[in-house]
Amino acid sequence: MTRSLSRRPVLHVIVPALASFLLLTPYAQAAAQPRASRDSIRPPRDTSADSLRIAGLAWREIGPFRGGRAVAVAGVPSQPLVYYFGGTGGGVWKTTDAGNSWKNITDGYLRLGSIGAIAVAPSDENVIYVGTGEAPIRGQSSSYGDGVYRSTDAGKTWTKIGLEKTKQISRIQVHPSNSDVVYVAAQGSRWAPNSDRGIYRSMDGGRNWTRVLFVHDSAGPSDLSMDPTNPRILYAAFWDHQRTPWMIRSGGRSSGIWKTTDGGDTWTRLTEGLPALMGKIGVAVSPSSPDRVYAIVEADSGGLFRSDDAGKTWRLLSSDRLIRARAWYYIHITADPKNPDVVWVLNAPITRSIDGGRTFQTVQARHGDNHALWINPRDPQYMVNANDGGANVSIDGGKSWSTQDNQPTSQLYRVNTDDQFNYRLYAGQQDNSTVSVPSRTDGFAIDRTDWNAVGGCENAHIAFDPAQPRHVYAGCYQGFISVWDKETARVRNIAVYPHLGLSEPSNEQKYRFNWSAPIITSPHDRRVVYHGGNVLFRSSDRGQSWTAVSPDLTRNEKDKQGQGGGPITNEGAGGEVYGTIYYIVESPHEKGVIWVGTDDGLVQMTRNGGTTWTNVTSPAFGNAQINSIELSPHDAATAYVVAYRVKWNDHSPQFFRTTDYGRTWTRISGNLPGEEAGRVVREDPERRGVLYAGTEAGAYVSYDGGTRWESIQRNLPRVPVSDMQIRRGDLVAATEGRSFWILDDISPLRQRSDSIQRASAHLYAPRTAFLVDRGDGAVPGMGRNPPAGAMVYYWLAAADTTVPITMEFIDASGISMRKYSSKGSGTPPPTLLPMKAGLNRFVWNLRREDPTRVQGLMTLGQIRGNRVPPGKYQVRLTAGGRTMTQALDVLADPRVDVTDADRAAYIAMTNAAYQRVSELHEAVVRMRDVREQVNGLVGRTKELPNTKEISVSGKGIADSVAALDSRLVSPKARTFQDVVNFRNGLNDQYLFMMEA
Repeated sequence: MTRSLSRRPVLHVIVPALASFLLLTPYAQAAAQPRASRDSIRPPRDTSADSLRIAGLAWREIGPFRGGRAVAVAGVPSQPLVYYFGGTGGGVWKTTDAGNSWKNITDGYLRLGSIGAIAVAPSDENVIYVGTGEAPIRGQSSSYGDGVYRSTDAGKTWTKIGLEKTKQISRIQVHPSNSDVVYVAAQGSRWAPNSDRGIYRSMDGGRNWTRVLFVHDSAGPSDLSMDPTNPRILYAAFWDHQRTPWMIRSGGRSSGIWKTTDGGDTWTRLTEGLPALMGKIGVAVSPSSPDRVYAIVEADSGGLFRSDDAGKTWRLLSSDRLIRARAWYYIHITADPKNPDVVWVLNAPITRSIDGGRTFQTVQARHGDNHALWINPRDPQYMVNANDGGANVSIDGGKSWSTQDNQPTSQLYRVNTDDQFNYRLYAGQQDNSTVSVPSRTDGFAIDRTDWNAVGGCENAHIAFDPAQPRHVYAGCYQGFISVWDKETARVRNIAVYPHLGLSEPSNEQKYRFNWSAPIITSPHDRRVVYHGGNVLFRSSDRGQSWTAVSPDLTRNEKDKQGQGGGPITNEGAGGEVYGTIYYIVESPHEKGVIWVGTDDGLVQMTRNGGTTWTNVTSPAFGNAQINSIELSPHDAATAYVVAYRVKWNDHSPQFFRTTDYGRTWTRISGNLPGEEAGRVVREDPERRGVLYAGTEAGAYVSYDGGTRWESIQRNLPRVPVSDMQIRRGDLVAATEGRSFWILDDISPLRQRSDSIQRASAHLYAPRTAFLVDRGDGAVPGMGRNPPAGAMVYYWLAAADTTVPITMEFIDASGISMRKYSSKGSGTPPPTLLPMKAGLNRFVWNLRREDPTRVQGLMTLGQIRGNRVPPGKYQVRLTAGGRTMTQALDVLADPRVDVTDADRAAYIAMTNAAYQRVSELHEAVVRMRDVREQVNGLVGRTKELPNTKEISVSGKGIADSVAALDSRLVSPKARTFQDVVNFRNGLNDQYLFMMEA
């Protein structure tokens, strides 16, 4: 193959022509082929003091693109394809095509991403109000808010306008003719009585607020409805409630409905016909007949109530359990804007009545648990629904709905990763299935077909052998646990104590299991599985049998056991089962050393596999849920604990470290923001003392064991980071509202030093690169692959654009494979090195310099250098007056089994093809130059006497050159479709070989 074409067959035509016409001129070099940068992530500006150190880092969203819980929606009446929804961790999203696609519009503006209410001003649809903190007050997979935000440009920009301490906001109503008059139903804290709740009013767009109705420090408004024909009339539903870690109290003397007729200056409680003891209430005025008011009421004799005299009297029309079950989580009601007899009640199904609330029928929906419905007041066929699976739009009155599989708002409880190539991420998704998602694929993106469920259910901890993840253990409610076999895709129930725990009082169950009960496999023997209830269980036969290896490791407080809800409605799904093990970890250093954290604040440890246990709890933990325990990969005696106190209404970060097996503890929350509760901390397995933390609002790094923390937020949304892992040099994050994210290649964090920041320039040692095929562009609705190639980081103290920097990649024999610069031009433009002050990132695509290029030539294959072989390379950076070199290892794809002889043959073939393409294109460039000169000479002499022979000879040469040109390349091809119209050039055959 290497001798199939030499330069002689081309030159024997060209050289005589040049000699005859004495027109030898230097031929133009072909312009370099364009190489679009695949490192095109543009994160928003990080304004932290340490932003330069992390400027080149970028998080990558991998999915799943499967919606998570949303409880707030709104639409734009004059634009029936435009809608908004608020995620319970993912911020505010907007669609302009009726749900075909959604875009986040609050990233970079909101400090906390939990959304409870959205309202578009009827008189100015560019004005949007958003209340943070979801109102259906879950005890798990739920966060809090920090007040109200306002946009005056349809969501392009946002301003925070107050009410920071209200925590949870249920509803916002805007005056129909004055966008500055706004009412906020501030439901208040879930976890404790507080005075920052009630109905607030602003007359100036949120610059100033007045609380116009306060009922009780344990009662907050669950709903607020305005009469659109007379905006001075509002109805406020107040809910007497409180969560504790072990119970949801829903109902009390302060639950009720209040009415104002003067815009909120005075209020009257409405009681006639309503139950004496009520819990959660939803209220809705009928816009087409405003004397008709609907209320969905939690009560022993509750259901759908209706008033036809503007709230003076009420009567019960339907006590159907379908519309009032699990009241604390639902109780949402919407009146049709055109027909007073049509009313919608949202519960586990969507229900609708067309007879004024007497009877209800189920309306088909995209998801089971529904929380909000907005109906266009101009045309009720247009509506948007929010539920536990996201948001969806209907343009036919609820007969059909848009998809929810285009929203990367999944709420993930934990993350575990295997050690495959490519590694996969595993988690349970709230109100959906478990999911296993690849960290990257060989395609253009990470699509729905690339991920799958692995047994268990929404709240699962997931465990397996990272090296061989065939058997996957995943949990579910009330202690259920399954094992999923990857080879057969079959799931088997392996529960410790099979029983139906739903609705059973926790004090009457044999064992108590947390809603998200922990599961691990032993790092010393992956056949050994541990599962936590109130005692620790061990199985050595993949769950076929279990043995208790501890006593009750919790506080076992009897007054915190029993039914999960009251005084009206019980709650028995399992989220309120308390006094349970919440975290398990076995030491990687010492077999049988196991640490356990409980949801009632204890840390227990055994050093003999469970024979004896020691309580190593620090009094500093206080009332807390031990959310995570990290054992140092560097020291057997060192551990890190995260005490989560939000359920006791303490939102401060609580990180602790011990270096003596728990005998003493030091708080290491350092300079973390005071209102960002901690979720997880991990230590870098390669560099001792480098810690990564996930909080209620983002991600942080510490280089000194937790004394000082720096943000590594970059383009990661402000979202609760529920868990983290480090895998193959990447930092993996599970979020509660924005799916999985990966910070690719944390080498700069591991290599960070003060001396680097003092240097004018620095080249970081790059990690090993792999020769794999994959795309890494941003594909809407799909997870993003990592940049393809070798990732190289470098530091520049300043961006001196007058002096270009260069980067060169050199093989083991000293031959330059590729060279880049921060300056350059051409058609098309070359790939340039970034040159910004701080940390920069560049990705070499592991290919040689591009072959010679023929301007304007259409080819079937890409005109690019062939891939370099596996081996040892060097990176050479010249910047800041210095030349720096680092070693770079390039390895073959470990999934491909290729002999050394086959690999050598492949390299020889692609190198030969690369050489031939350059030779062919150089020849074509020279030939076309000859033809242009010949045609020019013929044109200049055709008017002169005795030049006929020159014209004939010149035409013959030009025709011969053109004929050879059309054999070497395909000059007529102009578009991709032309490849089926015109024969391939010889160059196309070699380009095809290079892509093999």
